Amino acid sequence: MFKLNENHTNAKTELLAGITTFFTMVYIVVVNPVILADAGVPFQQVFTATIIAAVVGTLWMGLFANYPIAIAPGMGLNAYFAYSVVGGHQGITYQTAFAAVFIAGLIFVILSLTPLREKLIDAIPDNLKHGITAGIGLFIAFIGLRLTKIITAHPTNLVGLGDLHAPSAILTLVGLAVTLVLMVLRVNGALFFGMIVTGLIAFFTGQLSFKNGFMALPSLPEGLMIGNPITAFGDVVQHSLYAVVFSFILVTIFDTTGTMIGVANQAGLMKNGKFPRARQALLSDSIATAIGAMFGTSPTTAYIESSSGVAAGGRTGLTSLTVAALFILSAFFGPLVSAVSGISAITAPALIIVGSLMMGSIAKVRWDELDEAFPAFLTILSMPLTSSIATGIALGFISYPLLKLVKGKWHDVHPLLYVFAVLFFYQLAFLQH
Repeated sequence: MFKLNENHTNAKTELLAGITTFFTMVYIVVVNPVILADAGVPFQQVFTATIIAAVVGTLWMGLFANYPIAIAPGMGLNAYFAYSVVGGHQGITYQTAFAAVFIAGLIFVILSLTPLREKLIDAIPDNLKHGITAGIGLFIAFIGLRLTKIITAHPTNLVGLGDLHAPSAILTLVGLAVTLVLMVLRVNGALFFGMIVTGLIAFFTGQLSFKNGFMALPSLPEGLMIGNPITAFGDVVQHSLYAVVFSFILVTIFDTTGTMIGVANQAGLMKNGKFPRARQALLSDSIATAIGAMFGTSPTTAYIESSSGVAAGGRTGLTSLTVAALFILSAFFGPLVSAVSGISAITAPALIIVGSLMMGSIAKVRWDELDEAFPAFLTILSMPLTSSIATGIALGFISYPLLKLVKGKWHDVHPLLYVFAVLFFYQLAFLQH
């Protein structure tokens, strides 16, 4: 089924690769509930929904696409959900926001079944893709610093340095140092093990306690968030969440596809520059996004941490199957995760470091060409300053074709990008944002 011999691997190697990938990305079951809690979503709901979405997407990837790539709710997309969609729109509850995620997931499934998804990816200029990735990274790192009060509100300059003597700030800085050391030493699962060390420090200093024990049966206290697709569509129309749906789709499209291609290329699974079984692979995150929204989590994406499993020898879907099995096992440790997620200093180092890794895309922007560089710069700058990923994307997509028109390079811009620019301009000028 997994064609182990054909891919020059064996069951033991695939299992070890799956364990490696799991430990590098399991931080999401802690971090995702922390971020979505700021939107008011109950911890246990997000915790269980995160695992369901990860299991569904990763199983699909392993069983139908036969790739060693793991799927789970994406960093950045969860921040957009909590701080831009729910936090930035009056009258938008998290239940309504999940309706937007669900509709985005359904559209995503349709796009994944057609060649249109690839055309949409081709339409977005590389410099804007890099700018969006870097901007999201900066935003995520800012959230990590803000949650632990290392950065606080400033009366005149909006933001300023917080009290570095506060217990949360000290714990964050120690955890960040430990995790960075582990990453520099190339320890597999450095983010996860960094959280363990930080958690132990918090426990022995009295900041962390386990009043509710360590294990419990998984549950969904609010049941299904989305039970009727028609009602979900009605919520999107009623609250004019078209730009939100579009932003979810846009970010996920190139983020997921780029990650999949990158990991497949690293594993030597690309054939003549092509991505075999692309449709089955692309369906994994779109189906997981729709199902995840039904239970209560933000959109899913392919995880670049899958590259750690590939480096450990993973070449087939058996690696993904192993990751999914370990996620199922983690569902029984809700009380443990709940206690850890209540201490922001334990999870903040992961946010800051993931943000720094995403900032690596900034090096790929063509800074010597202003018509290419400025839209990317505007995107990167505006995401953390406006606390809105969608606003950053909108400003980038509006400024790019405008500068190309002024320079007389209008024919270099894909026609779809002009459509995006008009839609985003309309959203900023006339809709709530």
